[in-house]
Amino acid sequence: MDDHTLFREALSRWLEGEPDLEMAAHCASVGEALEGLRQEPIDIVLLDHDLGRERGFQFLTDMRQAGFEGRVLMVTAGMTDADSVKALDFGAQGIFLKHSSPELLAQAIRKVMAGETWLDPACVQALIEAAKRPERASRNRSFTERESQVLRGVFEGLSNKEIGVRLSVSESSVKAALQQLFQKTGVRTRSQLVRIALEEHRGEWT
Repeated sequence: MDDHTLFREALSRWLEGEPDLEMAAHCASVGEALEGLRQEPIDIVLLDHDLGRERGFQFLTDMRQAGFEGRVLMVTAGMTDADSVKALDFGAQGIFLKHSSPELLAQAIRKVMAGETWLDPACVQALIEAAKRPERASRNRSFTERESQVLRGVFEGLSNKEIGVRLSVSESSVKAALQQLFQKTGVRTRSQLVRIALEEHRGEWT
């Protein structure tokens, strides 16, 4: 969803060349997008932050109320530190900046559709800076060594399988550690877990 017609049409034409990706619809407003979700199943929504008179956060709120359980990748020209954190809080699974290549966008879409998180490197830095602010002080959660290792992998955008290979453990062991992390942090998604990692354990990643 993007309020710029030329960008939507160019993206639609580009996606036609990707054999495993298909654009179901492209919309300019929150209302149009919500109507589109009611028309047919959608796996992932590409959502701009700045929709002219509206903001992508409104869609993130309304889509859950409408029962949409798919995934959302923010595709935007840029976001502030606070808005990047807020997007993850509101349920986005990734943030992709428009200055990057179409090939990288395809990679981001596939990664998010596979259940992973995508963060543009510039957004990661923004989130790190946001995490350094005094109002985001750590609540000092206690994680086991394995949970911390898995958390680092999530932070780096690795899949469960990739984390397992790095740690020489099974994918099911990684999933079990993730469930423990979800319970301890009170979050439900990997993107929210990334935010927790940045806010509360930034010293371990730098």
